[in-house]
Amino acid sequence: MPDLIAQGEEPQQRWRRPLSVGQSVLLGRSGAGWAVPWDAQVSRRHVRICWNGRRLEVRREPEARNPVYLRGQESDRLELQPGEHFVIGQTTFTLADQRVTLTATAPRPVQQQSFSAQYLRQVPFRNPDRRIEVLSRLPEVISGAAGDYELFVRLVTMLLAGVPRAQAAAVVAVADVARDRTDDFEVAAAPRVFEGPPDDLQQAGPAEGVRVLHWDQRLAVGSDFHPSQGLIVEAVRSGQSVLHVWRGTDFLQPDSFTHSDDYDWAFCTPVLGRGCPGWALYVAGRFTAERSTLPASTDPTDLREDVKFTELVAAMLGALRQMRLLEHRQAALSQFFAPIVLETLAHEDPEVVLAPREAEVTVMFCDLQGFSRESERAAGELLRLLDRVSTALGVMTRHIRSGGGVVGDFQGDAAMGFWGWPFAQPDATEKTCRAALAIRADLEALRGFRAGIGIATGNAVAGKLGTAEQVKVTVFGPVVNLASRLESMTRRLNAPILLDETTAALVRSEVPREVARVRRLAKVRPFGLATPVLVSELLPPVAAYPHLTDEHLACYESALDAFLSGAWSRAFELLHDIPAGDRAKDFLTLQITRHNRTPPPGFDGVIELESK
Repeated sequence: MPDLIAQGEEPQQRWRRPLSVGQSVLLGRSGAGWAVPWDAQVSRRHVRICWNGRRLEVRREPEARNPVYLRGQESDRLELQPGEHFVIGQTTFTLADQRVTLTATAPRPVQQQSFSAQYLRQVPFRNPDRRIEVLSRLPEVISGAAGDYELFVRLVTMLLAGVPRAQAAAVVAVADVARDRTDDFEVAAAPRVFEGPPDDLQQAGPAEGVRVLHWDQRLAVGSDFHPSQGLIVEAVRSGQSVLHVWRGTDFLQPDSFTHSDDYDWAFCTPVLGRGCPGWALYVAGRFTAERSTLPASTDPTDLREDVKFTELVAAMLGALRQMRLLEHRQAALSQFFAPIVLETLAHEDPEVVLAPREAEVTVMFCDLQGFSRESERAAGELLRLLDRVSTALGVMTRHIRSGGGVVGDFQGDAAMGFWGWPFAQPDATEKTCRAALAIRADLEALRGFRAGIGIATGNAVAGKLGTAEQVKVTVFGPVVNLASRLESMTRRLNAPILLDETTAALVRSEVPREVARVRRLAKVRPFGLATPVLVSELLPPVAAYPHLTDEHLACYESALDAFLSGAWSRAFELLHDIPAGDRAKDFLTLQITRHNRTPPPGFDGVIELESK
């Protein structure tokens, strides 16, 4: 299939795009791939082109401001054969029928030289301004490319602009070297990742593991291009730039040593790094380039500056692609690691960061209440139910992670998060409170679900825990079990968020009342545990929860003190001064009425819970 080549006034204002039969393409100053952004005389939508298998049909769009010229004549509808061109503004569009074919039969070069990166760093540029100006565009070339194929097109254009004597350039890849260098080769080097037209990739086809990903040559109507397969493989496997010269400037060598009538030399520079598996930059040209493009002192046979320029392009490409690869991997890891963990892993040894160690942590268990009844009602629509549960779990994990916590585990419809690892957090209590209150508010907005949250603070082992076959980043210790028990008690005590005594004391001393409030609810002995727990409730600030004022909380705590001391009648009276809508007071009220307002014999203030 032929290619369409766009060329503006400057060397870098260029691209080559393969055409497919029946493919209709819109050319203009904007758009993906086929845009001509450098020419202000090209309209946003200027012409529509289509290759019919024999000719290129070109139709001017109604909104195009400027004319289209073919053979010097203005035309709104035209047809081109290979070798012909049309012009819009300062840009020429040429229909070129050229092929690129790897050759394994290139003659032995009369000169061959390898250049290490260290050596090339010492080679000075005698005309640095032009080279640096081209190199400065490389970050934009990479970041602005919509996929690998678009990147290849831009790189080849950059090489032709930066190497004046180059007549052709290509981005190539060597498959077996890519396998050696990266575990991701089967994904990275498979044809499907190269986001270009299939015809272009097929004509470049693999030869002994070598593929031409994209190519271009300066002459739009020049001959076919035959890169040397041996040169490419040698450069990529050695990890160094390799130069082959088939004919010198004196042209005294026999024709048998001439690689082609168009190219006297070629060099190939590997692109190192896992982000560019097996990639290399191939440049070929003649020694008879226009002298105006070279400094007067340049030796026509000295190609070291050209190799150095290409080496810099390759080094910058490898580094920027590696950075992008790391960004993609970090994005993938973000599903498994909290942002706070990823940030730490970026600066420290993962084995050290993830190694299990003791830490003071605040653990939060969050469960969906009402899920069992909901699942019974939705038994015939499990996928819909799963979607709702996933939404609810997403609320939990989002607030845990955004609040600086680590999601340690999922258990059905519950999630566990913790704070204080991988490093100590002075504001861990406040962050936990903010996350818990946000989860409560968001889940209450979801019909059919409510949150039950238990929070406890204490010493635990945190890090990469598990077996030789499977591990996860989580936390282990009695404090985890206590947070889980507190979560299960939220149903019994009619309070959405319960705290242990340590966490409640930290909230009182460290968390502003504009963020959260706390009140003691009861002293209970959880089922199966020997040690009683003074349980408190975490509440939103007055501004977000006005029907329960600070005076109401003080009244409840006075009732609790009376209850603990055995003055149950007084406790009962105080509880009735609290709004009826406060369901948490029902727990103490029920204990008092069950025993006719009289403490049982031996009462020590502890309420025994008979089940989880």
